[in-house]
Amino acid sequence: MGIRVLKPRSNGQRNRSVADFKEITKTTPEKNLTEALRKTAARNNFGRITMRHQGGGHKRRYRLVDFKRNKTDITAKVVAIEYDPNRTCRIALITYTDGVKSYILAPVGLNVGDTVVSGNSADIKPGNCMQLSAMPTGTIIHNIELRPGKGGQLVRGAGVSASLVAKLGRYCQVKLPSGEVRQVLATCKASVGQVGNTDNENVKVGKAGRKRWMGIRPTVRGMAMNSNDHPLGGGEGRGKGHHPVSPWGQPCKGFKTRKNKRTDKMIVKRRSKK
Repeated sequence: MGIRVLKPRSNGQRNRSVADFKEITKTTPEKNLTEALRKTAARNNFGRITMRHQGGGHKRRYRLVDFKRNKTDITAKVVAIEYDPNRTCRIALITYTDGVKSYILAPVGLNVGDTVVSGNSADIKPGNCMQLSAMPTGTIIHNIELRPGKGGQLVRGAGVSASLVAKLGRYCQVKLPSGEVRQVLATCKASVGQVGNTDNENVKVGKAGRKRWMGIRPTVRGMAMNSNDHPLGGGEGRGKGHHPVSPWGQPCKGFKTRKNKRTDKMIVKRRSKK
């Protein structure tokens, strides 16, 4: 993909850029592979806000992306590359030889007319899916499972990729985009290649209204609030010297909140410090 910079004909278009969408070959989704996506505005069943700064946004339909790739040893042909409003990467519409259609994440180098297949005997080419045990060391992968058969959970955003570092018995070591090296069962599946739409990180939103189209509401700084709304609020004039905390008093901006001791042993190397 490429980036198209808009001419500054108005304040909303100044310093704003959009994707050129040249890789998109089909503008309407496959109706049988979509379902309604109801908005909750980040409220729970009591109507209370469970996550701030969410609400509104353009109406969407959810695309049923196949993260499991269970149809093994059946070749499929890429019919179209489509835009998905629910994720940053593009999705590919594929048709299997038995007539079944499906959506998969579109990696770099996957074009209309290419064939993909899922199975341990598949070639190492973008879009193919297989178990980690069937891949050579050093393979660039995405859409990685954490439990066999559950479907890919890791490395699914635009432009990201992981690499298979080593194979050690029942487990394989995978280096994630954050720099973390993690052990994953060798029977877990992953797709070959880097996730497409690599220039997504270079797109400039340009105006507040475009964030509202995405369903993201404004964020108010804690220092701008009253003292009864935030620990950093209040005071005569601008206050300094506060320790950064959340509205509920928990330290933030570097404070580690991981509490999953059950899977701590699976982390070989923590992610690099930024």
